Amino acid sequence: MTTENKKEPETQFEAPARDESHRRSVGVGTYVILAAVAVIFAIVLGLGFISRKKAEADLKQATAAAAIATVNVVYPQAGAPTAEIVLPGNTQAFTDAPIFARTNGYVKSWYVDIGTRVKKGQLLAEIETPEVDQQLQQARADLKTAQANLRQAEITADRWEALWKTDSVSKQETDVAVNAFHAMKATVDSNMSNVRRLEELQGFEKIYAPFDGVITARNTDIGALINSGASTPGQELFHLAAIHTLRVFVAVPQLYSQAVRPGATASLTLDEFPGKIFTGTIARNSNSIDPASRTLLVEVDVDNRNGTLLPGAYVRVHLKLPQPVNSVTIPANTLLFRSEGLRVGVVRNGRAELVPVTIGRDYGNSVEVVSGLQPTDPVIVNPSDSLVSGTAVQVNTPPAQAAAK
Repeated sequence: MTTENKKEPETQFEAPARDESHRRSVGVGTYVILAAVAVIFAIVLGLGFISRKKAEADLKQATAAAAIATVNVVYPQAGAPTAEIVLPGNTQAFTDAPIFARTNGYVKSWYVDIGTRVKKGQLLAEIETPEVDQQLQQARADLKTAQANLRQAEITADRWEALWKTDSVSKQETDVAVNAFHAMKATVDSNMSNVRRLEELQGFEKIYAPFDGVITARNTDIGALINSGASTPGQELFHLAAIHTLRVFVAVPQLYSQAVRPGATASLTLDEFPGKIFTGTIARNSNSIDPASRTLLVEVDVDNRNGTLLPGAYVRVHLKLPQPVNSVTIPANTLLFRSEGLRVGVVRNGRAELVPVTIGRDYGNSVEVVSGLQPTDPVIVNPSDSLVSGTAVQVNTPPAQAAAK
């Protein structure tokens, strides 16, 4: 036997061993792959869970941030201590009256026009009153008739009284004659009163100035129909104003009401007289605070004998304060009107706080605050009506400041 024949059995045993080894290696690879897939799946699940948790946390954070209101703020503007207040006012004539006719008729002539300075008792216009003239003539004629009847009644009464004394007539007839005399006397008195009334109406044909002043309006002309009285619209003939002294009415805020005392001096300035100061005297005040505006109405009288100032002019009244007042100025759109009083919203430690304030002067777009605020207080602009103390807020950073950061 050859050597090759001897080796055949050994080869037959080696083939099954290789197959077994191959199967084992394949099984181990499968397990490794499955394990790797499981690990990857677990990682994916873990990443998904973590991502979901992060999304939930971000959502909660975004919701909490959205719940915090973003507000704009301004800082009060501090000014120098106020030693005087400047308030608007308007001048008025010391005496101002419309002139009406007291009789019916037509304008015959007028003698003054706007701007004319007149004296008390000066003739302003004349009115033709033909109806009144005829009524007066009739009343005088009626008076003469009544007077004649009175004389006849008096003679009759005297005769009857003399006859009664001699028992020639009865007492009844005598009393009738005497009573007729007294009745006729009353008729005469009535006619005399009617004549005087018509004479007075006729006297109103001439219109005179009731006081010294200047004519500010003329609302009639020659031939215009005149109806007596002030109740008829459009029948004002003239308007007369006494401007030797002017009244200036000023609404003083309640805070400064103690600064105005009758007899104190006030200064006035006008735009048409730059650099010129007019002096007035506080004449009186209303002694009552207006509940709507919380102001005290004050009258300042100004001597205007030279006629420099005109009634109806806008003036600024300067009133001295008894002691300086420190104040700040804030926009008017920061105010909150609440039932408990005036409030403004201030941001402190990330939360809104409603602070009571006291208002001084109102400048329109801004107001003066004399107590309750400091220049360092961030005041909320356009606060919501539902804003309450303790509400969490965040301050909106202006673009310029955000870029600087």
